[in-house]
Amino acid sequence: MKQYLFTFILTAAVTFMLTWAVWRLSMKFKLYPGIRERDVHKTPKPRLGGVAMFIGIASAILVSAANPFFERMWVPPQTLWSILGATLLIAAVGVIDDLWDLDWMIKLAAQFLAAGIITAGGGLQVLSLPVGDMILVSPWLSISITMVAIVVVMNAVNFIDGLDGLVAGVCLIANGIFFVYSYILTRDSGATSYFNLATFLAAVLIGACAGFLPFNWSPAKIFMGDSGALVLGLLMATSAIAVTTQGDVNAFDPEKFGRSQLLGAFIPIVLPLVIVSLPLLDFGLAVFRRMRAGKSPFAPDRKHLHHRMLDLGHRDRGAVLVFYAWTAVISLGVLLMYIGTRQSWPGGYIVGIVFGAIGTVACVVVTLTPPGRRPRSARGAAGAPEQPQTPASPSTLEPR
Repeated sequence: MKQYLFTFILTAAVTFMLTWAVWRLSMKFKLYPGIRERDVHKTPKPRLGGVAMFIGIASAILVSAANPFFERMWVPPQTLWSILGATLLIAAVGVIDDLWDLDWMIKLAAQFLAAGIITAGGGLQVLSLPVGDMILVSPWLSISITMVAIVVVMNAVNFIDGLDGLVAGVCLIANGIFFVYSYILTRDSGATSYFNLATFLAAVLIGACAGFLPFNWSPAKIFMGDSGALVLGLLMATSAIAVTTQGDVNAFDPEKFGRSQLLGAFIPIVLPLVIVSLPLLDFGLAVFRRMRAGKSPFAPDRKHLHHRMLDLGHRDRGAVLVFYAWTAVISLGVLLMYIGTRQSWPGGYIVGIVFGAIGTVACVVVTLTPPGRRPRSARGAAGAPEQPQTPASPSTLEPR
């Protein structure tokens, strides 16, 4: 655990210092775009925070190569080198888009290329699923499923990047919970070493988000842009795929291991989906909404979940905190289901289910009843002036 703590501190420190440097340079040389109609913030702000996050992440990966505790991750070495190369590609494309606006087809092609580097080049693929004895015997089927999963998660995370601190905080919470799960699962599988790729990437992502968030909290000084949001999505998907390769799913026999290990065989699929459930929901709704209107699925609009939260009457920070609450409740509920059975808590699964049910009710109430503020539609009908908004970093695949 000390080595993971060191990884977190290193990533957070490098990201924090470089975010400050990137912010100062961006303001000095006016490296920021103008305000768009769908933007929530009202003053131009730089979107190059992802540069600092990438360097912080890359530093942790390169340092791990010299750390004997992480030597298992570097066998074979092409896996981590492919992850680092794909991350560099996405960060570079993101920077270009944040500065000069790339066509969405070019960005999508780059995303599939990055996913291909990790799957075909690095050999990191979903080879089997914990549903009976399902094994993906076709290499091309395995590669295709893995690539699509990576690209979908990348864009899902990117789509919610619209309020100060939203993506950084949601990813911080989600990866924190995923780190705990991955670490516990490794111990339960009987591994001789607790150092593995999935848990390492989770620790790195926690550090990058923690180092960036102080500069991105409302009112933000700098946004992460595509270069940050897409990198976070890429590595979150990669760590989720890596955890499915930590053990033999056929070894989770209920006759030998009991319910906790059997549940552990399913959670590698369930929990990664749960921790990005809000981004995936927003992504799915956006694609459906735009295609139903006969538009491109990446056509820009102002109907994302965070926009709807503001229209309900939430203030910017309040909306972000509601997103944090939803992420924590849903993810912790699933994690508690696993821990409850593993520790033989009274009721087993019931602990997580009850926590999730109570938390969901509380989140629904808080979501639908914003404190002390009428919805924007009501204020507009009464002729009241709109309150100025300060946050946002709408860095999506959508053309700008």
